[in-house]
Amino acid sequence: MKILLIGEYSRLHNSLKEGLEALGMTVTIAGFGDYFKNYPVDIRFENSFNSGIPFLIKKVIYKLTAIDLNSVFIKRQFENHKNHLKGYDIVQLINENPFNTLPKTEKLLLDFIFRHNKNVFLLSCGTDYISVKYAFDKKFKYSIFTPFEQEKVPKANYWHILKWQRKSYKKLHDYMFKNIKGVLASDLDYHIPLIGNKKYLGMMPNPINLEKLDYINLKVTDKIVIFHGINQKNYYKKGNDIFEAALDILKKNHADKIEIITVKSLPYAEYIKAFNQAHILLDQVFAYDQGFNALEAMAKGKVVFTGAEQEWLDYYNIEEDTIAINAEPDAEKIARKLEWLILHPEKISEISKNARAFIEKEHHYVDVAKLYLETWESKLSENATPKIL
Repeated sequence: MKILLIGEYSRLHNSLKEGLEALGMTVTIAGFGDYFKNYPVDIRFENSFNSGIPFLIKKVIYKLTAIDLNSVFIKRQFENHKNHLKGYDIVQLINENPFNTLPKTEKLLLDFIFRHNKNVFLLSCGTDYISVKYAFDKKFKYSIFTPFEQEKVPKANYWHILKWQRKSYKKLHDYMFKNIKGVLASDLDYHIPLIGNKKYLGMMPNPINLEKLDYINLKVTDKIVIFHGINQKNYYKKGNDIFEAALDILKKNHADKIEIITVKSLPYAEYIKAFNQAHILLDQVFAYDQGFNALEAMAKGKVVFTGAEQEWLDYYNIEEDTIAINAEPDAEKIARKLEWLILHPEKISEISKNARAFIEKEHHYVDVAKLYLETWESKLSENATPKIL
């Protein structure tokens, strides 16, 4: 079976590819590699207007002419690659705007994908129309939009989220849902908004390749090492300011007991090595479930402060503070949890082992790949060229 995975966030599609290949599938990834993280892809698209002077040039030209250089150049790249983007048994799109072009161009590119492939599925991973609407309707008690509502982040920095409130992106969403075989969610933050949707096929746990992530049994013999990885572009969205405030509180009373490692915007290969010697990893605040960074750190035996809300505890039937630590948007609460671990270092070893066991049970990349295959196959069409609506 030939499978095309379009788009890449946080190594999700790479890990899924590895699981599918272990099951004998032929898999191709097309995408940007998630920019500075530089994940491997088989068919690479480049976005040369994402930052710096090219970004400013793009903004000026768009303002003067309504021409989006990003869309123009990605469409050109698509034309060069299109012979390698057809004839697959299954295609999965990583979100509703996988080529990162404006809706008019995106629809043209997706139209080709739908016409030249048998079965196209959508993964709700990253912001999309449904998850954004759910959050803005305040159905979550907090979300990645909370910093925007608190006016910590300028509107321009939230463009990739706020765009889903525009009519053109709503139309793109409608077009997508008319033509896909079904939509899947990568974790609870996307699963919850999709509950009850007719196209929804269920949650697929993020696949973690445990063969690439050795468990590191770090005993607490001296200082407890706390790792804080900052994505500068998403500093407030990930709650990095709250983590830093919590660390400042902690340092007042326990500076002699801790060592803090802070890194900023590292490529994936460097990032995954940088926290090897850490006992505790600070991941993100505004989430109900764990993303890829948290899960890979848990696989390596880290005590991770991340999304671990009651909904997550209920879904997996586990107890609070036994596998991951829920990082609420409250610096004092996070500091108290950190202090608890410092004063009870035996808990670090206990949670570390539990975290690895949880990933092995719920997120093993081959098991998750099987779940994807079973779900896709339940919707396979006999028609090679589905009708475009």
